[in-house]
Amino acid sequence: MAYKHISVAQTQALLNDENVVIADIRDPNSFAAGHIPKAEHLSNSNIGEFMLHKEYDQPIIVVCYHGISSQGAAGYLAEQGFDDVYTMDGGFSAWATQFPELVEK
Repeated sequence: MAYKHISVAQTQALLNDENVVIADIRDPNSFAAGHIPKAEHLSNSNIGEFMLHKEYDQPIIVVCYHGISSQGAAGYLAEQGFDDVYTMDGGFSAWATQFPELVEK
């Protein structure tokens, strides 16, 4: 099963859904400087642990800088059997522009 695309506005509408996981794949310094509320930092070093603790039917939204590299990560998660994976179009830069009040540091 392939991943799907989701807009910044659709992601914002899902923030209060406790099942939704937001996986931010940007570098640790960028993540620390600002990220979407409840986002988890995801990297090559913790992806195994991440996958162990998630349900395969749990919605996972992958976020990067501009919505490009998140597509590869979303594709990888989908290949591993996760069946509700999204890549957020526009990435964190679009999020910070549309929802500056919803940037956690």
